[in-house]
Amino acid sequence: MFWKFDLNNTSHIDQLLDREGVTLRELMEEEDVLQECKAQNRKLLLFLSKDHCMQELVTLITEEPPADLEEKTRFKFPNIACELLTSDVALINDKLGGDESLLEKLYHFLEQEPPLNPLLASFFSKTIGNLIARKTDQVISFLRKKHNFISLVLNHIDASAMMDLLLRLISCVEPAPLRMEVLNWLNEERLIQRLTELMHTGRDEERQSNASQTLCDIIRLSRDQANQLSEVTEPDPLLAVLESQENVAELLKNMFEGERTEASVVNGTQVLLTLLESRRSGHACPSYTVNSSILCAIEPHLKDFQQLLLNPPTRSAILTTVGVLEQPLGSARLHVARLVASLLQTCDLSICQEICRLNTMDLLLDLFFKYSWNNFLHLQVELCVASILNHSAHADLQNPGLQNHEERPLFQHCRLVQRILDAWEENDKNQAEGGRRRGNMGHLTRIANTVVQNLEKGLAHSQMNDLIKELPEDCRGRWESFVGETLRETNRRNTVDLVSTHNLHSSSEDDDMESPFPNDLSIQQAFSDYQIQQMTANFVDQFGFNDEEFSEHDENINAAFDRIAEINFNIDANAAAFEACCKERIQQFDDCEEEEDIWDEKEINYATQIKSRSRYSTWMICLRKYNLLFGVSLSSDSSPKSAVRNGGRGRGSASEEEDVEEEASPQQPASAQAQSECYNITHNSESFR
Repeated sequence: MFWKFDLNNTSHIDQLLDREGVTLRELMEEEDVLQECKAQNRKLLLFLSKDHCMQELVTLITEEPPADLEEKTRFKFPNIACELLTSDVALINDKLGGDESLLEKLYHFLEQEPPLNPLLASFFSKTIGNLIARKTDQVISFLRKKHNFISLVLNHIDASAMMDLLLRLISCVEPAPLRMEVLNWLNEERLIQRLTELMHTGRDEERQSNASQTLCDIIRLSRDQANQLSEVTEPDPLLAVLESQENVAELLKNMFEGERTEASVVNGTQVLLTLLESRRSGHACPSYTVNSSILCAIEPHLKDFQQLLLNPPTRSAILTTVGVLEQPLGSARLHVARLVASLLQTCDLSICQEICRLNTMDLLLDLFFKYSWNNFLHLQVELCVASILNHSAHADLQNPGLQNHEERPLFQHCRLVQRILDAWEENDKNQAEGGRRRGNMGHLTRIANTVVQNLEKGLAHSQMNDLIKELPEDCRGRWESFVGETLRETNRRNTVDLVSTHNLHSSSEDDDMESPFPNDLSIQQAFSDYQIQQMTANFVDQFGFNDEEFSEHDENINAAFDRIAEINFNIDANAAAFEACCKERIQQFDDCEEEEDIWDEKEINYATQIKSRSRYSTWMICLRKYNLLFGVSLSSDSSPKSAVRNGGRGRGSASEEEDVEEEASPQQPASAQAQSECYNITHNSESFR
C-alpha cells in the first residue's frame, strides 16, 4: 500500500534559487530556510556565503531596523539572520571568521554609544561567541589587535549580553595553552580591576549588578576549570587577582566609600560570598580552603558591616501579608547576615574574635526576634549559632582559644538561653489569647535542639554545661523544664513517619470490609483435622498443619502425616447413608445424541439455563455428600468420573490402595453399588459429556 502523497517534493527554496534575481529577503521569508541551512542544502549555502549576502546578514544583526516598522515584524529578519550565522555550518563559519571585513563590521557594533539595543546586543554576542568556539585562532587574533576591545565591552556592561561575551572568552577557548594565553591577555588588560571599579557607589545599579555577576561567574568558572584541568600547573591569573588582598580591599573600599547604597552593598557582598564559598569537586573531596588573604582584607571592614546592621540604607514602608512593615529588614542587612554566617564557618580565630568583640551576634539575635516573619534572616542566624556551637568539635585541635571566645559571649552576653525561653513563653501566651503562632518558632526550635545536642554529645559538652550552670537558678530551672517537657513534646509532634504503619483505603471500601474470622479454637482445630485426613507425607506444601509442627526441634516433621495410613474407613455405615442419598429423586438431564451446531441461529431461553444450573447444583450436592461419607478428595481440575473410578478414596499411591483394600474388603459390594449409581448420574449429565 502506498501513500497517495508525494513526500519527495523539491523544497520551494530550490525553486527560488533557480530563479534569476532572487534576493536574500525572499529566501528569509520562507519558513524552512533555517532547516534547509542546517540540513546542508548546497545551493542555499553557496548563495548565503556570497559576499553581498554575508554583508547583509551582518548588517541585519548590527544595525537597528527602522522604527516605523510594525513591532511584530521589526526584528524578524535580524533574528533569522542571527540564526543563519550561528547555525554551526562550516561554510558560513569559515566565511565569517576568515573575512576580516565582516569581523570589522561586527566589531563596529561595539563602537556605538550606549545604551545598545538589548536584542541586537544578544545577536552580536551570540555570533561572536559562536566564532570564538569554532574559529578560535582567527577571532582571538583579531580581537587582540583591538586595544580598546575590553574598554568597549565594559562600556556596554549594562547590557547582559556583554557579560555573556566575557564569559565565553574565558570558558569557550580550547585547547588549554590557547586558553591560558587568553587569560593572560585579559589579565594584562586589567579586566578584574576594571570590573571592581564598576562596583563603586557612584555607578548606576545596572552596571553594578552585571559587574558583580560577572565577577561571581569568573570565580566559579575558574575554580571549576582548575578542578577539571588538574594537569595544568600554571595558576589562573584572573582567579589569583580576584583572591588577592589588594583586590578585595579595593572592592570593600568601593562599597563603603561615599554614600552607602543598598545596591553597592548587596552586589559587593555577593562577590565576597562567592569568594568564601566552599568548593567540592566530588562528594568525597574536601571543601575548598578559603584564601587567608580574603579574610585579612575583610577583617578591617567588619565594623562597617556592623554599622549597616545598626543604620541600614533607608527604605520605605511596605505592605506584607501580616500588616504594614514600617522599617523593612532590607536586602543589605540580609546580605550582611549571610556574610557573617560564611565568615563564622571559616573557623578563623581572628575573624571570630572580631565578630565577638563587635557583638555582632547580639544584633543578629535582636533582628531575629524583631522580624519574626523573615525566614531568610532566621536561617542565617540559625547557621551562625550552629557554627559557633559546632566549632567546639575541632576547636581544641585547630584553635584552642576559639571555643572560649565564641560560646561564652553567646550564652552570657547574648543571653541565648533566656531569649529562647522568653520567646517561647510569649508565643504560648499569644496563642492562648487566640493569636497566631510566630513565624520564627520553627527556627527557634532548631536552635534549641542544637544547644541541647551540643550539651549532651558535643566534644566540649563539659564546658557548655558549665556555662549552663552559671545561669541564674530560676533560668536554669526553666531551661531544664523546657528541655524535658516542652521541647521534647514539640519534637515528638514534629516527627513525621515517612512510612505509614496503617494501610490507607478509600471510603468506598468501608462497605466491603470483611468480617474477621472467629477466634473459636475448636472450629480451627476441626478444620485442620479435616485437611490432614486428606493429605499424605508427599504433600507437605498444602494447608492444614499446626504451627507447633514446624518447630526446628522436631526430628521428624512427617510423623504427623505418616499416621494417615492407619485410618480405618467405616464403609458399612457410610454406604447406607450414601444409598439413601442416591435414592432421592434427581431429575435426569436431557441427553442429546447429535452435536449442536454452534453457528446456528437459535432463540436463547434463560429459563432453561437456570433450570440446568439447578439440576447441576442438585447433582453437586449429591457428590459432595458422597465425598464426605467416603473421604473422597476431589480436586478442582479432576472430573467426577475420575473421582469415582478411583474407588471413592482419592488416594494417589498404589501401595496405599492395597493397604486399604485389605482392611476394607468386606465392604466392597456396598462400595461397588455406590460407584454404579454415582456413575449413572455422571453418565447421564450433559454438563460432563
